[in-house]
Formats: sequence, structure tokens, C-alpha cells
Amino acid sequence: MRLNPEGPNKRAVGEVAAEHLGPILYALETCALSMQEVGREEDAQYYRSLAAKLADAGASPTEG
Repeated sequence: MRLNPEGPNKRAVGEVAAEHLGPILYALETCALSMQEVGREEDAQYYRSLAAKLADAGASPTEG
């Protein structure tokens, strides 16, 4: 995997995230549960916060 030195292409990342939002949210919650099971509460909260931001963004009307 090669990262762009100028940073991510936000539009492309947004399109991929939008197309796969459900599985991404599921994976983040699975990760959060895993972190919680081993006592890493801060990490679990991070993944849940990230999922909440993505879910909110996915519920927002698209800009036209």
C-alpha cells in the first residue's frame, strides 16, 4: 500500500466510506468490543467515537 505524501484524496475516501458504511461501522464496533474485553476502555471509546462521526456524516444530506 502506498500513501500519498500530500495526504488522502478526501473525495475518493469519502466515496469508498459511503459505499461501505455499514461494514465499516460493524468493524469499528467489533474492534471496540474487542478493546473493551481486554480492558482498553480508552481505545474502545475512540473506535466508538469514530463510528459515531462516520454514522453522522453518512446521515447528512450530500452537498450538491
